[in-house]
Amino acid sequence: MKKILFLFIFAFSIQLNAQVAASINWVTIEEAQEAMKTQPKKIFIDLYTDWCGWCKKMDATTFKDPNVVQFMNQYFYAVKFNAEQKDTVNFNNFDFYNLNPGGKKGTHLFAYSLLDGQMSYPSYALLDENMSRIHVIAGYKETAPLASVLLFFGTNQYQQYHNYLVKQIQQEMQKSQGQPTSPQNNNTPNKQ
Repeated sequence: MKKILFLFIFAFSIQLNAQVAASINWVTIEEAQEAMKTQPKKIFIDLYTDWCGWCKKMDATTFKDPNVVQFMNQYFYAVKFNAEQKDTVNFNNFDFYNLNPGGKKGTHLFAYSLLDGQMSYPSYALLDENMSRIHVIAGYKETAPLASVLLFFGTNQYQQYHNYLVKQIQQEMQKSQGQPTSPQNNNTPNKQ
């Protein structure tokens, strides 16, 4: 009986630990900036509003997936940012505020800046270790596509892909400079 009770308690504690680790460690933008001073990581910013149904669906589904949780916590400081919040936010020594703090649905300048004025919710901004924006994602995302994005940017594959593209473009430019211009590509008028 003692063995069964021990096994039950042991199994319950494992289940409890798994549940604790199965959530994203959300922080404020201020907490992320402070943490960056000692342990630089990329920042994932979830830009949401209180009235956004798809934002709530992300919270209830995709953001609860174990793979998304693992990749998010491993590679990013995860920040939830209400794009209509009233509080002033200091980011990179610049104060951002809500354009209409007394009214309904006033846009916060931090969200406006991250999204280049393309206000769509939910949206997500990814910042590198220097707190520069590297990518913006708009709309609800299923688990697999979001996990793929988190891995692509979290493991710096995007830099390798960028370097590959630059190399390909350079090679194409060298080819085009080394070959004579064909008559089809010549922009000079035909002389008759």
